[in-house]
Amino acid sequence: MPELPEVETVVRGLRASLPGRTILDVRLGKADFIDDPTALAERLPGKRIADVARLGKFIRVALEPGKNQSGHPGPDDSRFNFIIHLGMIGQLTVRPANDPVRLHTHCFFALDDGQELRYTDIRRFGRMLLVPESGMDRFLGLLGKEPLQIGPEEFCKEFSSRRARVKALLLDQRVLRGVGNIYADESLFRARLHPARIAASLKEKQLLELRRAIRDILEEAIRFRGSSISDYVDSAGKRGEFQQRHRVYDRKGKPCFRCREKIRRVVVAGRSSYFCPRCQPAPRSRRK
Repeated sequence: MPELPEVETVVRGLRASLPGRTILDVRLGKADFIDDPTALAERLPGKRIADVARLGKFIRVALEPGKNQSGHPGPDDSRFNFIIHLGMIGQLTVRPANDPVRLHTHCFFALDDGQELRYTDIRRFGRMLLVPESGMDRFLGLLGKEPLQIGPEEFCKEFSSRRARVKALLLDQRVLRGVGNIYADESLFRARLHPARIAASLKEKQLLELRRAIRDILEEAIRFRGSSISDYVDSAGKRGEFQQRHRVYDRKGKPCFRCREKIRRVVVAGRSSYFCPRCQPAPRSRRK
């Protein structure tokens, strides 16, 4: 957590309030999750926020020079991107500057409308870094395909030649960016595929069904503003609702919504994986 739907929900909230705003000041507390705290504190003040977008599980805040008192761009005409990863339980919210400050809030970005962009993270597993516009292609090259945009042929090509478990590939951010444990399990259930299946053993029809399941699950989760199973909240501090629609994730021992068989848990790719043994039959080598 958070995964693609949660990050997309946060981004949509930020996009409604941040573009056009100028960052006036930066205050940092603990900064061990920031690649270069000094650069962040020195380069962000005076910058105007041009756009907010999602890159897999990353948030991209595009920055451009602010304007000086005469209304013209300031002397620094370089453009760069403020990249944020929320880690496991990081929260990025926009609050009035005089709002009470939550414990474990480590970053404050004062805006020219009297509000603050605040980053809160108990565990500090998130990440912040600055990437110049000229370096974005290289940064994007480290990420996998966008699951909401990848076409059927490209999807089948990515999976059909891999000898890895299909669940492991779904979690590999170099293959698909943004899918995590929750939505991998939910997608595999909808596609009726066991998480330990070898990707290369799947037929084209099964891969196409998996692609469709991933898209449908992610789009549905976005409509319900993500899953709040831990500390996740959107940019306004509100919880998501998709956790009420989970069909297998974290439901060990509970009846399957389709066939009433009890949901089981196994470990695949080092992660807990929930599945229905009847709807998602195991590979022969795993059957007992």
